[in-house]
Amino acid sequence: MPELVFFSGTMDCGKSTLALQLVHNRANRGLQGVIFTRDDRAGEGKISSRLGLVSDAVEAGPEFDPYAYVVNELSRGGKVDYVIVDEAQFLAPDQIDQLARIVDDLELDVFAFGITTDFRTKLFPGSQRLIELADRIETLQVEAMCWCGARATHNARTVDGAMVVDGEQVVVGDVNRPAQEVGYEVLCRRHHRRRMTGAAARAAALSPDVLPVGGV
Repeated sequence: MPELVFFSGTMDCGKSTLALQLVHNRANRGLQGVIFTRDDRAGEGKISSRLGLVSDAVEAGPEFDPYAYVVNELSRGGKVDYVIVDEAQFLAPDQIDQLARIVDDLELDVFAFGITTDFRTKLFPGSQRLIELADRIETLQVEAMCWCGARATHNARTVDGAMVVDGEQVVVGDVNRPAQEVGYEVLCRRHHRRRMTGAAARAAALSPDVLPVGGV
């Protein structure tokens, strides 16, 4: 039976890599899919992995109807065996409903990849709707790590290197470029609560107020 599957995890845990691997494996079996994405760091109409893999994709903007797109592809004789959605957290709830309709009415598998909560630890509307509708939810097994070595469970936003907990829910940035004006970092819950990023921890360790035994 076709399924709507939600693959979730924090940033930096390999979601896009797995999505592209899924495309590769199915292509080797002669299957052809449609890839949707939204606000990828590589730019509009791209799906990219931090390992350097990049593929073209269909940009699912605010007014985009995934169901209508797939129906149009099939109507004009196109081959669609499955659907992949990367950055699915950015989709609107009604777009997630359309993904479910692709599964139920067109009998195609839909594999959605995304993070569950934002930098404020609040659910993204798209992720919430996926949790409500998905036939199956898979937590990715590649664990991102906090700077302290613990499992990273929360996404933090930084502005000019300092962690923030206020602002718009969606601001595109990257964990690989923490020095940029807007960046992201994955943290364990303890350090997210304390707003202690890796940079903040290093700064504290170098502070003259925190001297090692025997220091002057």
